[in-house]
Amino acid sequence: MNTFLKRILILLSIIALGLLLYSVFVENIFDKRLSPKDTVKFELNDLRLKVFYNRPFKKEREIFGALVPYNKVWRTGANEATTFETNKPLEINGINLPIGKYTLWTVPKDSIWTVMFNSKQYEWGVDSEMNPLWDPNYDVVNVDVPVQKINGTVEQFTIAFDNSTDKLFLTMAWDDTKIAVPLKN
Repeated sequence: MNTFLKRILILLSIIALGLLLYSVFVENIFDKRLSPKDTVKFELNDLRLKVFYNRPFKKEREIFGALVPYNKVWRTGANEATTFETNKPLEINGINLPIGKYTLWTVPKDSIWTVMFNSKQYEWGVDSEMNPLWDPNYDVVNVDVPVQKINGTVEQFTIAFDNSTDKLFLTMAWDDTKIAVPLKN
């Protein structure tokens, strides 16, 4: 066997070993995630918005008021903290949100949700006791939005942008619940 082939085999072995070690010690890249990662983007003219989050499934569980308790801060998804980015200043219910990257937190309630845009970046959404890592001292915008009950069931937690009525909303839906946060450029 010539030296070139030996070097390629050694390089491929090192890469395979690196992937194996990463999978064992950091994140199993070969298993399907229970709450897959997703990124949602919205672009209109020169406005660019992006949300990164993890999407848990309902799996026949009771969601709001049970799995996600009422009147407690929720990381708004699973695993890593959900992030919201804007390249333009926004107005949310009359409150200014400057250009930047924010973590997105919510307090679900029966008829309204409080939505918080927080300037601190958190690596993970909760600590080892499953308490949210959210620090209210970094909240830039706090708004209350009404809960909408929807027909049918949304199986997987979904964040989206809705611009269908010439007004822009950041929507969140799961189970039979939906909220819409009005965004104004």
